[in-house]
Amino acid sequence: MIIIVVVVLVIALGDGDESTTPAPTKTTTDTTPREKTQEPRGERADLISFQLDDRSEAGISNIWVVWTIKNSSSEQSNYSWDWEAVDASGTRLTNGSQLETDVQPGQTVRGEYPTTLTSVKSVKLNITSFNRTASY
Repeated sequence: MIIIVVVVLVIALGDGDESTTPAPTKTTTDTTPREKTQEPRGERADLISFQLDDRSEAGISNIWVVWTIKNSSSEQSNYSWDWEAVDASGTRLTNGSQLETDVQPGQTVRGEYPTTLTSVKSVKLNITSFNRTASY
């Protein structure tokens, strides 16, 4: 099985602006100081990665969004976010909302959700809103 993962870098202002921004991912490539992007700040930094995972086989599309969240706050938290997948021309191909609940302080959670995408070629993920709230 060939897994193709579309990786996009996040540039988040962290000022509560809920405008569309690229989804965060982990990267392992070396960069010079000029090439580094601004790291996300605040609650948005808890979304460590958010990317597409192509599990398609035998001509059958099977593309998922996968994510990792680490609760860096001192309280149990719920996370919710909206996202969209756009093609190279900026046309929205699909969108969705995700939720992770009762994440303990310091805990890392991973999740996945199927999409209606038929290809990951030239597809970019954007986070359109992101919220962390205390859970009780």
